[in-house]
Amino acid sequence: MKFTYCALSAVGLVACSGVTISEPPQPVTSTTQSAFTAANDDPALDPAAHNPFIGSQFYVNADYARQVEATAARHPSQAERIRKVEVYPTAVWIDSIERAKTVAQTLTAAASQASGGKPMLAVFVLYDLPNRDCSANSSSGELLVGQGGEERYQREFIDVIARQFAEFPDQRIVAILEPDSLANLVTNLQVARCAQAESAYLNSIAYAISKLTLPNVSIYLDAAHAGWTGWNGNRPKLAQLFGDVLRRAGGAQKIRGFATNVSNYNTLTAAEGRRLGPTNPCPDELTYVTQMADELRRAGVTNKRFIVDTSRNGRAVRKSWGNWCNIKGAGLGQRPQAAPTPGVDAYFWVKPPGESDGISDASQPRFDKACLSADSTPDAPQAGQWFDAYFVGLVDNASPPL
Repeated sequence: MKFTYCALSAVGLVACSGVTISEPPQPVTSTTQSAFTAANDDPALDPAAHNPFIGSQFYVNADYARQVEATAARHPSQAERIRKVEVYPTAVWIDSIERAKTVAQTLTAAASQASGGKPMLAVFVLYDLPNRDCSANSSSGELLVGQGGEERYQREFIDVIARQFAEFPDQRIVAILEPDSLANLVTNLQVARCAQAESAYLNSIAYAISKLTLPNVSIYLDAAHAGWTGWNGNRPKLAQLFGDVLRRAGGAQKIRGFATNVSNYNTLTAAEGRRLGPTNPCPDELTYVTQMADELRRAGVTNKRFIVDTSRNGRAVRKSWGNWCNIKGAGLGQRPQAAPTPGVDAYFWVKPPGESDGISDASQPRFDKACLSADSTPDAPQAGQWFDAYFVGLVDNASPPL
Protein backbone atom coordinates (compact mmCIF):
# COMPACT_ATOMS: atom_id res chain seq x y z
CA MET A 1 0.00 0.00 0.00
CA LYS A 2 1.03 3.56 -0.43
CA PHE A 3 0.12 7.18 0.02
CA THR A 4 0.83 10.66 -1.08
CA TYR A 5 0.01 13.66 1.02
CA CYS A 6 -0.39 17.41 0.82
CA ALA A 7 0.70 19.72 3.62
CA LEU A 8 -0.51 23.28 3.90
CA SER A 9 3.00 24.61 4.03
CA ALA A 10 4.50 22.27 1.45
CA VAL A 11 4.50 22.15 -2.31
CA GLY A 12 3.92 19.02 -4.29
CA LEU A 13 2.32 15.80 -3.25
CA VAL A 14 3.60 15.18 -0.12
CA ALA A 15 -0.84 1.75 3.66
CA CYS A 16 -2.24 -22.43 15.35
CA SER A 17 -4.50 -21.54 18.03
CA GLY A 18 -6.57 -18.57 18.91
CA VAL A 19 -5.23 -16.43 21.70
CA THR A 20 -6.45 -13.51 23.73
CA ILE A 21 -3.52 -11.13 23.98
CA SER A 22 -3.15 -8.51 26.64
CA GLU A 23 -0.21 -6.22 27.39
CA PRO A 24 0.24 -3.20 29.63
CA PRO A 25 -1.50 -0.23 28.01
CA GLN A 26 0.31 2.88 26.85
CA PRO A 27 0.43 5.78 29.30
CA VAL A 28 -2.61 8.02 29.10
CA THR A 29 -1.85 11.71 28.77
CA SER A 30 -4.14 14.46 29.93
CA THR A 31 -4.32 15.69 26.33
CA THR A 32 -5.53 12.31 25.12
CA GLN A 33 -8.09 12.01 27.89
CA SER A 34 -9.50 15.51 27.47
CA ALA A 35 -9.77 15.18 23.70
CA PHE A 36 -11.97 12.13 23.95
CA THR A 37 -14.00 13.50 26.84
CA ALA A 38 -14.76 16.52 24.67
CA ALA A 39 -15.68 14.28 21.75
CA ASN A 40 -18.44 12.51 23.70
CA ASP A 41 -21.91 14.00 23.70
CA ASP A 42 -22.99 11.70 26.53
CA PRO A 43 -20.59 11.69 29.52
CA ALA A 44 -22.27 8.52 30.81
CA LEU A 45 -21.49 6.58 27.62
CA ASP A 46 -19.33 3.54 28.24
CA PRO A 47 -17.38 2.92 25.03
CA ALA A 48 -15.91 -0.32 26.38
CA ALA A 49 -19.39 -1.85 26.38
CA HIS A 50 -19.33 -1.97 22.59
CA ASN A 51 -15.63 -2.49 21.94
CA PRO A 52 -15.52 -5.80 20.01
CA PHE A 53 -11.91 -6.47 21.04
CA ILE A 54 -12.62 -6.53 24.79
CA GLY A 55 -13.13 -10.07 26.10
CA SER A 56 -12.55 -11.62 22.69
CA GLN A 57 -10.33 -14.46 21.61
CA PHE A 58 -8.45 -13.21 18.55
CA TYR A 59 -8.32 -15.36 15.42
CA VAL A 60 -4.77 -16.37 14.47
CA ASN A 61 -4.41 -16.89 10.74
CA ALA A 62 -2.84 -20.31 10.16
CA ASP A 63 -1.67 -19.30 6.68
CA TYR A 64 0.26 -16.40 8.17
CA ALA A 65 1.72 -18.62 10.90
CA ARG A 66 2.96 -21.02 8.21
CA GLN A 67 4.80 -18.17 6.47
CA VAL A 68 6.46 -17.26 9.75
CA GLU A 69 7.39 -20.89 10.42
CA ALA A 70 8.95 -21.23 6.96
CA THR A 71 11.07 -18.15 7.65
CA ALA A 72 12.12 -19.57 11.02
CA ALA A 73 13.26 -22.75 9.27
CA ARG A 74 15.37 -20.72 6.86
CA HIS A 75 17.02 -18.78 9.69
CA PRO A 76 17.86 -21.36 12.39
CA SER A 77 20.02 -19.01 14.44
CA GLN A 78 17.04 -16.67 14.88
CA ALA A 79 14.29 -19.27 14.79
CA GLU A 80 13.31 -19.09 18.45
CA ARG A 81 12.63 -15.36 18.30
CA ILE A 82 10.94 -15.52 14.89
CA ARG A 83 8.54 -18.22 16.07
CA LYS A 84 7.23 -15.91 18.79
CA VAL A 85 5.35 -14.04 16.06
CA GLU A 86 3.27 -17.11 15.17
CA VAL A 87 0.89 -16.63 18.09
CA TYR A 88 -0.13 -13.07 17.21
CA PRO A 89 -3.34 -12.26 15.30
CA THR A 90 -3.26 -10.39 12.01
CA ALA A 91 -6.02 -9.04 9.80
CA VAL A 92 -7.23 -11.07 6.83
CA TRP A 93 -7.20 -9.02 3.62
CA ILE A 94 -10.04 -9.62 1.17
CA ASP A 95 -8.74 -7.91 -1.93
CA SER A 96 -10.47 -9.57 -4.88
CA ILE A 97 -13.77 -11.08 -5.94
CA GLU A 98 -12.24 -14.55 -5.70
CA ARG A 99 -11.00 -13.96 -2.16
CA ALA A 100 -14.43 -12.64 -1.18
CA LYS A 101 -15.67 -16.20 -1.58
CA THR A 102 -13.31 -17.42 1.17
CA VAL A 103 -14.73 -15.40 4.08
CA ALA A 104 -16.83 -18.30 5.40
CA GLN A 105 -13.78 -20.53 5.29
CA THR A 106 -11.89 -18.07 7.49
CA LEU A 107 -14.78 -17.77 9.94
CA THR A 108 -15.04 -21.56 10.13
CA ALA A 109 -11.34 -21.72 10.93
CA ALA A 110 -11.85 -19.09 13.61
CA ALA A 111 -14.67 -21.11 15.17
CA SER A 112 -12.36 -24.13 15.36
CA GLN A 113 -9.90 -22.14 17.51
CA ALA A 114 -12.50 -21.21 20.13
CA SER A 115 -11.70 -22.15 23.70
CA GLY A 116 -12.59 -21.02 27.17
CA GLY A 117 -16.03 -19.78 26.24
CA LYS A 118 -14.83 -16.42 24.91
CA PRO A 119 -16.33 -15.03 21.70
CA MET A 120 -14.10 -15.34 18.64
CA LEU A 121 -13.05 -12.19 16.82
CA ALA A 122 -11.76 -12.12 13.23
CA VAL A 123 -10.55 -8.88 11.65
CA PHE A 124 -11.02 -8.40 7.90
CA VAL A 125 -9.77 -5.65 5.61
CA LEU A 126 -12.03 -5.16 2.59
CA TYR A 127 -9.95 -3.76 -0.24
CA ASP A 128 -11.30 -3.97 -3.78
CA LEU A 129 -12.80 -0.63 -4.79
CA PRO A 130 -12.94 0.18 -8.50
CA ASN A 131 -9.83 2.23 -9.39
CA ARG A 132 -8.35 1.04 -6.10
CA ASP A 133 -5.30 2.90 -4.83
CA CYS A 134 -5.91 5.52 -7.47
CA SER A 135 -2.76 7.59 -6.86
CA ALA A 136 -0.13 4.84 -7.15
CA ASN A 137 0.64 1.58 -8.89
CA SER A 138 1.84 -1.05 -6.43
CA SER A 139 -1.60 -2.00 -5.07
CA SER A 140 -3.88 -1.20 -7.98
CA GLY A 141 -6.81 -3.59 -8.12
CA GLU A 142 -8.89 -5.68 -10.49
CA LEU A 143 -11.92 -3.38 -10.96
CA LEU A 144 -12.13 -0.24 -13.08
CA VAL A 145 -14.76 2.48 -12.87
CA GLY A 146 -15.01 2.65 -16.66
CA GLN A 147 -15.67 -1.09 -16.97
CA GLY A 148 -18.62 -1.56 -14.63
CA GLY A 149 -16.44 -1.74 -11.54
CA GLU A 150 -18.91 -0.06 -9.20
CA GLU A 151 -21.70 -2.53 -9.96
CA ARG A 152 -19.35 -5.51 -9.70
CA TYR A 153 -17.95 -4.25 -6.38
CA GLN A 154 -21.44 -4.11 -4.90
CA ARG A 155 -22.83 -7.36 -6.26
CA GLU A 156 -19.81 -9.65 -6.54
CA PHE A 157 -17.77 -8.38 -3.61
CA ILE A 158 -19.77 -6.69 -0.85
CA ASP A 159 -22.98 -8.71 -1.24
CA VAL A 160 -21.00 -11.95 -1.21
CA ILE A 161 -19.13 -10.94 1.95
CA ALA A 162 -22.28 -9.72 3.71
CA ARG A 163 -24.02 -13.07 3.17
CA GLN A 164 -21.10 -14.93 4.71
CA PHE A 165 -20.85 -12.57 7.69
CA ALA A 166 -24.53 -13.20 8.37
CA GLU A 167 -23.94 -16.97 8.47
CA PHE A 168 -21.83 -16.63 11.64
CA PRO A 169 -24.01 -14.60 14.01
CA ASP A 170 -22.22 -15.86 17.12
CA GLN A 171 -18.79 -14.65 16.01
CA ARG A 172 -17.52 -11.13 16.42
CA ILE A 173 -16.33 -9.61 13.16
CA VAL A 174 -14.40 -6.40 12.55
CA ALA A 175 -14.48 -5.01 9.01
CA ILE A 176 -11.97 -2.29 8.08
CA LEU A 177 -13.12 -0.65 4.88
CA GLU A 178 -10.94 0.33 1.95
CA PRO A 179 -7.54 1.66 3.00
CA ASP A 180 -6.18 4.59 0.97
CA SER A 181 -9.57 5.46 -0.49
CA LEU A 182 -11.30 8.52 0.95
CA ALA A 183 -8.02 10.19 1.84
CA ASN A 184 -7.12 10.16 -1.85
CA LEU A 185 -10.23 12.26 -2.47
CA VAL A 186 -8.83 14.83 -0.03
CA THR A 187 -5.36 15.20 -1.52
CA ASN A 188 -5.17 13.57 -4.95
CA LEU A 189 -8.14 14.61 -7.08
CA GLN A 190 -5.67 16.13 -9.55
CA VAL A 191 -4.74 12.52 -10.42
CA ALA A 192 -7.00 11.44 -13.28
CA ARG A 193 -7.74 7.98 -11.85
CA CYS A 194 -8.77 9.53 -8.54
CA ALA A 195 -10.99 12.15 -10.13
CA GLN A 196 -12.67 9.43 -12.17
CA ALA A 197 -13.20 7.34 -9.03
CA GLU A 198 -14.63 10.03 -6.73
CA SER A 199 -18.31 9.18 -7.12
CA ALA A 200 -17.64 5.44 -7.17
CA TYR A 201 -15.63 5.61 -3.96
CA LEU A 202 -18.33 7.54 -2.10
CA ASN A 203 -21.20 5.39 -3.36
CA SER A 204 -19.38 2.09 -2.95
CA ILE A 205 -18.22 2.70 0.61
CA ALA A 206 -21.69 3.91 1.60
CA TYR A 207 -23.13 0.75 0.04
CA ALA A 208 -20.64 -1.43 1.91
CA ILE A 209 -21.55 0.20 5.23
CA SER A 210 -25.27 -0.28 4.64
CA LYS A 211 -24.91 -3.95 3.62
CA LEU A 212 -22.43 -4.92 6.35
CA THR A 213 -24.41 -3.39 9.21
CA LEU A 214 -25.11 -6.60 11.13
CA PRO A 215 -25.37 -7.27 14.88
CA ASN A 216 -22.08 -9.18 14.94
CA VAL A 217 -20.09 -6.81 12.69
CA SER A 218 -18.19 -3.72 13.84
CA ILE A 219 -17.27 -1.44 10.93
CA TYR A 220 -14.26 0.89 10.89
CA LEU A 221 -13.51 3.24 7.99
CA ASP A 222 -9.91 3.83 7.00
CA ALA A 223 -8.82 7.28 8.19
CA ALA A 224 -5.31 7.51 6.67
CA HIS A 225 -2.63 8.62 9.14
CA ALA A 226 -0.78 11.56 10.66
CA GLY A 227 1.71 11.93 7.83
CA TRP A 228 -0.98 12.15 5.17
CA THR A 229 -4.05 13.90 6.56
CA GLY A 230 -2.66 15.28 9.81
CA TRP A 231 -2.38 18.83 8.55
CA ASN A 232 -5.01 21.40 9.46
CA GLY A 233 -6.12 21.73 5.85
CA ASN A 234 -6.63 17.99 5.39
CA ARG A 235 -8.33 16.81 8.58
CA PRO A 236 -11.51 18.90 8.15
CA LYS A 237 -11.88 17.78 4.53
CA LEU A 238 -11.55 14.14 5.49
CA ALA A 239 -14.04 14.51 8.35
CA GLN A 240 -16.54 16.14 6.01
CA LEU A 241 -16.12 13.28 3.54
CA PHE A 242 -16.81 10.81 6.32
CA GLY A 243 -19.95 12.73 7.21
CA ASP A 244 -21.09 12.64 3.59
CA VAL A 245 -20.49 8.90 3.22
CA LEU A 246 -22.24 8.12 6.49
CA ARG A 247 -25.29 10.15 5.48
CA ARG A 248 -25.45 8.18 2.24
CA ALA A 249 -25.13 4.94 4.21
CA GLY A 250 -27.99 5.78 6.56
CA GLY A 251 -26.25 7.39 9.52
CA ALA A 252 -23.09 7.51 11.58
CA GLN A 253 -24.52 4.97 14.02
CA LYS A 254 -23.79 2.24 11.48
CA ILE A 255 -20.04 2.28 12.12
CA ARG A 256 -18.00 1.72 15.26
CA GLY A 257 -15.16 4.03 14.24
CA PHE A 258 -12.02 4.47 12.19
CA ALA A 259 -8.71 2.73 11.50
CA THR A 260 -5.46 4.68 11.18
CA ASN A 261 -1.85 3.98 10.18
CA VAL A 262 -2.94 0.96 8.12
CA SER A 263 0.16 -0.51 6.45
CA ASN A 264 2.13 2.50 7.57
CA TYR A 265 4.99 3.23 9.96
CA ASN A 266 4.02 6.19 12.16
CA THR A 267 5.14 5.82 15.75
CA LEU A 268 2.51 6.11 18.46
CA THR A 269 4.00 8.77 20.70
CA ALA A 270 7.62 9.46 19.71
CA ALA A 271 6.75 12.69 17.89
CA GLU A 272 8.49 11.40 14.77
CA GLY A 273 6.80 14.11 12.78
CA ARG A 274 8.65 16.96 14.48
CA ARG A 275 11.62 15.83 12.41
CA LEU A 276 9.78 14.76 9.26
CA GLY A 277 7.33 17.67 8.96
CA PRO A 278 7.62 20.38 11.63
CA THR A 279 4.48 22.21 10.45
CA ASN A 280 2.26 19.17 10.95
CA PRO A 281 0.21 19.58 14.16
CA CYS A 282 -0.02 15.77 14.39
CA PRO A 283 3.59 14.63 14.90
CA ASP A 284 2.68 11.06 15.92
CA GLU A 285 -0.25 8.71 15.48
CA LEU A 286 -1.94 9.09 18.86
CA THR A 287 -1.94 12.85 18.48
CA TYR A 288 -3.55 12.36 15.09
CA VAL A 289 -6.22 10.12 16.59
CA THR A 290 -7.18 12.71 19.19
CA GLN A 291 -7.13 15.55 16.65
CA MET A 292 -9.18 13.52 14.19
CA ALA A 293 -11.74 12.69 16.87
CA ASP A 294 -12.18 16.40 17.54
CA GLU A 295 -12.49 17.13 13.81
CA LEU A 296 -15.11 14.42 13.45
CA ARG A 297 -17.09 15.90 16.34
CA ARG A 298 -17.14 19.25 14.57
CA ALA A 299 -18.44 17.47 11.47
CA GLY A 300 -21.23 15.88 13.51
CA VAL A 301 -19.68 12.40 13.75
CA THR A 302 -19.45 11.70 17.47
CA ASN A 303 -18.68 8.90 19.89
CA LYS A 304 -16.41 7.00 17.50
CA ARG A 305 -13.35 4.97 18.41
CA PHE A 306 -10.16 3.97 16.61
CA ILE A 307 -7.98 1.03 15.67
CA VAL A 308 -4.28 1.85 15.18
CA ASP A 309 -2.15 -0.46 13.05
CA THR A 310 1.00 -1.19 15.06
CA SER A 311 2.38 -3.96 12.87
CA ARG A 312 5.48 -2.03 11.74
CA ASN A 313 5.69 1.17 13.76
CA GLY A 314 8.05 0.19 16.56
CA ARG A 315 10.81 2.60 15.47
CA ALA A 316 11.09 6.03 13.88
CA VAL A 317 13.48 5.43 10.98
CA ARG A 318 12.34 7.32 7.86
CA LYS A 319 14.01 10.29 6.23
CA SER A 320 10.74 11.44 4.67
CA TRP A 321 7.14 11.03 5.73
CA GLY A 322 6.22 10.60 2.08
CA ASN A 323 8.19 7.34 1.84
CA TRP A 324 5.94 4.37 2.49
CA CYS A 325 7.36 1.32 0.70
CA ASN A 326 9.18 -1.42 2.68
CA ILE A 327 10.91 1.05 4.99
CA LYS A 328 14.43 0.02 5.99
CA GLY A 329 15.04 -0.49 9.69
CA ALA A 330 11.35 -0.71 10.64
CA GLY A 331 10.35 -2.96 13.51
CA LEU A 332 7.27 -4.67 14.88
CA GLY A 333 5.33 -2.34 17.13
CA GLN A 334 2.98 -2.81 20.07
CA ARG A 335 1.38 -6.24 20.15
CA PRO A 336 -2.34 -6.57 19.38
CA GLN A 337 -4.32 -5.59 22.45
CA ALA A 338 -7.74 -4.25 23.40
CA ALA A 339 -8.42 -0.76 24.78
CA PRO A 340 -4.80 0.37 25.22
CA THR A 341 -5.59 4.06 25.70
CA PRO A 342 -8.71 6.29 25.76
CA GLY A 343 -10.48 6.47 22.43
CA VAL A 344 -8.59 3.52 20.95
CA ASP A 345 -10.44 0.21 20.73
CA ALA A 346 -7.30 -1.70 19.84
CA TYR A 347 -3.77 -1.75 18.65
CA PHE A 348 -3.80 -4.43 15.97
CA TRP A 349 -1.52 -5.86 13.29
CA VAL A 350 -3.71 -4.85 10.35
CA LYS A 351 -0.90 -5.21 7.82
CA PRO A 352 0.50 -8.73 8.25
CA PRO A 353 4.18 -8.07 9.02
CA GLY A 354 6.36 -9.59 6.33
CA GLU A 355 4.10 -8.90 3.37
CA SER A 356 5.73 -6.57 0.84
CA ASP A 357 4.39 -3.08 0.10
CA GLY A 358 5.48 -3.24 -3.54
CA ILE A 359 8.09 -4.48 -5.95
CA SER A 360 11.45 -2.70 -6.27
CA ASP A 361 12.21 -3.96 -9.80
CA ALA A 362 11.34 -1.15 -12.22
CA SER A 363 10.94 -3.60 -15.11
CA GLN A 364 8.03 -5.43 -13.47
CA PRO A 365 4.26 -4.76 -13.61
CA ARG A 366 2.82 -2.62 -10.80
CA PHE A 367 6.20 -1.07 -10.06
CA ASP A 368 5.91 2.20 -8.16
CA LYS A 369 8.90 4.52 -7.96
CA ALA A 370 8.26 4.96 -4.24
CA CYS A 371 9.62 1.43 -3.80
CA LEU A 372 13.04 2.70 -4.85
CA SER A 373 13.07 5.60 -2.40
CA ALA A 374 16.05 6.26 -0.16
CA ASP A 375 14.10 4.66 2.68
CA SER A 376 13.03 1.51 0.81
CA THR A 377 14.50 -1.95 1.22
CA PRO A 378 15.91 -3.36 -2.05
CA ASP A 379 14.99 -6.67 -3.71
CA ALA A 380 11.34 -6.45 -2.68
CA PRO A 381 8.71 -8.70 -4.33
CA GLN A 382 5.25 -7.68 -5.50
CA ALA A 383 2.83 -6.12 -3.02
CA GLY A 384 1.33 -8.75 -0.74
CA GLN A 385 3.99 -11.36 -1.38
CA TRP A 386 6.15 -12.62 1.47
CA PHE A 387 9.41 -10.67 1.90
CA ASP A 388 11.55 -12.99 3.97
CA ALA A 389 14.55 -10.75 4.65
CA TYR A 390 12.30 -7.84 5.47
CA PHE A 391 10.32 -9.87 7.99
CA VAL A 392 13.52 -10.89 9.77
CA GLY A 393 14.40 -7.21 10.05
CA LEU A 394 11.02 -6.42 11.56
CA VAL A 395 11.61 -9.12 14.17
CA ASP A 396 15.15 -7.91 14.93
CA ASN A 397 13.97 -4.32 15.33
CA ALA A 398 10.78 -5.04 17.29
CA SER A 399 9.92 -2.45 19.93
CA PRO A 400 9.07 -3.60 22.50
CA PRO A 401 11.43 -6.53 21.81
CA LEU A 402 10.03 -10.01 21.28
